[in-house]
This record gives sequence, structure tokens and C-alpha cells, in this order.
Amino acid sequence: MRPAPVLGAVVLTALLAGCGTPTSPTAGLNYQIPAQPEGSSGYTEKPGWATEQFAVAAANPLATDAGYQVLKAGGSAIDAAIAVQMVLGLVEPQSSGIGGGAFLLHAAGSQVLAYDGRETAPAAATENLFLKADGQPMAFHDAVVGGRSVGTPGAVRMLELAHREHGKLPWASLLQPAIQLAEQGFKVSPRLHTLLRSEKFLPGDPVARAYFYGADGQPLPVGTLLKNPAYAQVLRAIAQHGSQALHEGPVAQAIVDKVRNHPTNPGVLSLQDLAGYQPKKRQALCHDWNLPASAPGGAARSYTVCGFPPPSSGAIAVGQILGILGHTPAARMPLGSDGLPSADWLHYYTEAARLAFADRALYVADPDFVQPPGGSWHSLLDHRYLQERARLIGAQSMKVAKPGNPAQFKVGHAPMPEQIEYGTSHISIVDAFGNALAMTTTIEDQFGSRQMVQGFLLNNELTDFSMAPRAADGQPIANRVQPGKRPRSSMAPTLVFDKATGQVIMSAGSPGGAQIIHYTAKTLQGVLGWGLTPQQAINLPNFSSLNGPTLLEAKRFPAATVQALQARGAEVKEQDLTSGLQAITRGEAHGKRFWFGGADPRREGVVMGD
Repeated sequence: MRPAPVLGAVVLTALLAGCGTPTSPTAGLNYQIPAQPEGSSGYTEKPGWATEQFAVAAANPLATDAGYQVLKAGGSAIDAAIAVQMVLGLVEPQSSGIGGGAFLLHAAGSQVLAYDGRETAPAAATENLFLKADGQPMAFHDAVVGGRSVGTPGAVRMLELAHREHGKLPWASLLQPAIQLAEQGFKVSPRLHTLLRSEKFLPGDPVARAYFYGADGQPLPVGTLLKNPAYAQVLRAIAQHGSQALHEGPVAQAIVDKVRNHPTNPGVLSLQDLAGYQPKKRQALCHDWNLPASAPGGAARSYTVCGFPPPSSGAIAVGQILGILGHTPAARMPLGSDGLPSADWLHYYTEAARLAFADRALYVADPDFVQPPGGSWHSLLDHRYLQERARLIGAQSMKVAKPGNPAQFKVGHAPMPEQIEYGTSHISIVDAFGNALAMTTTIEDQFGSRQMVQGFLLNNELTDFSMAPRAADGQPIANRVQPGKRPRSSMAPTLVFDKATGQVIMSAGSPGGAQIIHYTAKTLQGVLGWGLTPQQAINLPNFSSLNGPTLLEAKRFPAATVQALQARGAEVKEQDLTSGLQAITRGEAHGKRFWFGGADPRREGVVMGD
């Protein structure tokens, strides 16, 4: 049974019947294709959900439903995530897939593991990969489109590792939902159609053009039943042989041929790169977040916030922003009477963001290649250091912040110039066994490198490296291209624990390039700082600074807020900030404990569970 939506903290007791035939926990997965809803690509109000035993939140209803059916069949959170990812690669191919990478944060009780499936630079790549003949960096899409930007994919091999350690259902069964949907067809969603309609580069690939567009060159209409037998065939091979079917043999050869034989922008990915790829298990980056009794809510609260360590910058930046805010008057500011963040609170937030992004640009890169300040990434989250950074915030905007030095560290590299980042999808899951996960998954830009191979798209993850390897004075940039290196990411899968009990109380994350950091921080602040449900927190308008202008979600803030920020010296830009947040939190209503779920109204995601 699926729970009815909830609004606020009100739990409706009526449950809607689940799709297909329910399976018993001992029967294994008997996947049934559901009726295929068509969500909006604009802004669609979502009421929120409540479940008692388990929940799954993902960016497309078909993907969420696949995870739901796995959990219903007795699968673990990892099992569900595998099914969700394989379906997302079919129905949301613009964002993630088996041709890309992912960061997965998993909690089994209080044990938190970080599974790194980030793509790696090919062995033949050099730091000059994205430099033109004149020594200047390539324009973003000149670098992206083709084989040059393709990194060694890691999502499938990472999920395989996680499944060996935490799976309950057979690996092959978890690929069945995506195989059936690929063979029998899924309906083109409004969001996929909208992105295809605005896409300039994808039709340049003959394989992608034949799949996504009609004979007239127009994108397939909303509701078109789209089948992908090539993807189904690859998934059948992966179901039988595991990640080896992707990383070796004919599929690997097809990937390499596509990359190296691009007519205008070839890359250097090799069969050896694919065969040799290894996911990594890292220690999650956890820090305490203490809210004083004077904060909204009235009682002191302590949380342990766990995120993904470098090569992701997400956990560090989110932790720095929230930590710096704790040393400012913003820690005691409620939402405004209009239910929105006030201009004063936004001033403190965006100043904290500038400080965090200045540190991010200087320090964060693949830890196998770059040393953290003082030998520990926790130095950037140290209470005294964040207090020192908070003192830099004054009444007027600093406009552009400079990096700090938390451990009097001798810095041997230059800050990375700000670069475009796009893409990704996020999955949050809690299962009936007490496990929770947050997984952010990506092929980077919209439709990745715009190269389609055997039914799936290849990533353009190498453009997450700094295209300029060195500063004007010759100092190297930490996040420059190097063979075997993992590019810096902004992905911020997050799990939050009650510090007193050690119980997981929240899973959250979002797509959105560098804005992921702000979307995730907003949701944590909304739920834990302001006492909102996850849906209410997700619904809040988005806001950010990447250490430049203050960015506000267009048409979501009153003119007085914009003017007040401008009066403080900020350059304010109003623009679309299209998050794709998913969040699940633990809470109580009517004397019972529930999982409350929220999905972003800006995209097509939903939450399901029992």
C-alpha cells in the first residue's frame, strides 16, 4: 500500500492501493510496470508524504516506483537504489546513468560509509587537455561535446561493491524493472521533452538523434512510448556478468570507439582505463551542528551531519555555511512573517556562502592528489576557524571573499576560477531494516557529452576539472586534470543523525551543479533550523552565492528583499534556480513515528513507501 500525501505534519490515514501485484518479502522481486504518470517540467505543487516502515524518493515516478517495489519485496536500501538508478538512466537520461558516476552515502545503524563511484581521468590525459593551441582554455561546450570530456564511468562498479556488502535481493533481479521498461517502453515525460526541445548539441550525434528525435528533426512528443532495446541488452549482460559486462568486452569497446573516433573532438579513454576502474570506500565526512536554545524552535538541539568527503566539495561547503551562520545573528532568526527567509538572514547566508566557496576554490580536489590543510579536511570545519571566518561578515556585502587558512597551511596551488557545473539526480531511501542512504548520481551536463552508445549516454565529467591547469603566475590549480584523478564535485548526499541517540533522522540531496550545495543547505536549515517538514523546506525559494553575485530564484522574493540586499552592497540577480531536491526525515504526528518525505515541485520526483 502507498501512503496518501500529507500536507505539513498532518498525516492522512487513508492509503492508496499500490500498483501491480504486491509481493511478499520472501517471494523475491516480481516487478510490475505501473501506469505511467506524466509530471510537469515547470513548478507543480506537491503535498509531501508520510510512511511508517520505509520510503524512497527519486526524480521520476517510474524510478521511485521501481525502488518501492524492491523495498516491498524485502530488498534493502542499496537494492532499491540500484533499481532506481537503472530506471533513471532510461527515463531521465539527461541527468545520470550507467555511463556516469555517483557518490553514495550509506548508514547501517550508526556506521556511515561513503562509496565513491566518481569518474576518473584516462591514463593518457594531461593537464593541458582543455587548452587550445593558443594556450587558452576551451569554451565550455567546445570541450564538452565529443569524446574529449568523457571520464571512466564508475556508477555501476560502485553499486556492485555496495550490493556485495549490503544487498539482500539478487543483483540480476534489481535490473529487471529497467529491462522491462526499456523493452516494453516508457512515456516521454514533459521534462525530457522540454530539455530535448531546447537542446542544441544532442542532435549532432546520429545515434542520439535517431533515438530522441523524429524523422522531422523534432523531439519526441510528450507521452510517446519510447523503447530502448539496446539499453535492455546491455542491462541483461550486466545482470548476468556484473560490471565486467560494461567495463570489458564489446560494450567497453563500443565506448572507447565512440570516444576516440569522434570526428572533431576525440578523447583518450582506453580499454585499460575501463577495465582498471576501481570504486573507493571512504570515511564519511561528519561534523556536529549545534543549534542554541535561542534558535527558532526554542530548545537546544545537536545533530551530526554526514556528507561525502573530497573529491566532493559538497559536505565541506554545506558544513562551513551552516557552521559560519551559527556564529552570526542568523542562528536566531526565524522565517519572516511571509514564510520566506528575510533579507537580513539572506545577507548572512550569502556572505557565509562566499567564504565557503573561496575555500572550496583553493583547497578541494581529489585527496589522492591534494593534501588537505593541516592534514585533515576537518580543519575547514573546525569550530574556531568558522568562528574566525564569521567575524569577516559585516553590515555590507564583501562581494567576493578570499580563502582562509585554517591550519597555517603552506598553500602550494592557486584558486580555481569559477566554472560552469550542471546535471545530476538525487535519490534518498530508508528501508525497513534500519538502513538509510543518500545517493547523488550524474553524467554532468545535460545529456552529458552528447555521445550515445548502445542505448545510454556518456558523461562529460572531465569538464569538472579546471580547464586552466595553472594560474597566470604558473602556480598549479589543485583541481587540474591529472591521469587517474577524480574531478572535484559539488554533489552533496547528506545523512543527518540525532547526536544524542545516534539514530538517522534525515536523508537529503539535490542535483544542480555548484548550486547543489545551496539547495541542500537550504533544506537542512528549513527542516532542522526552522522546524519545517521536508516538503515545506524544499518548497522554499532557492538562493545562493558562488562567491560573486547574490542569486535569488526568479519571481519568488518580494521586491523589498531584493532592495534590502542591494542596499547592503550586494549585486543581486534573479534567475531560474531549478533544484531537484529529495528529502526524507524522521518525525512524529498523532503520537506515531513516521518518515516524512518531500520531492521538489520544480521537477517530476515523488516519494513512495509503506
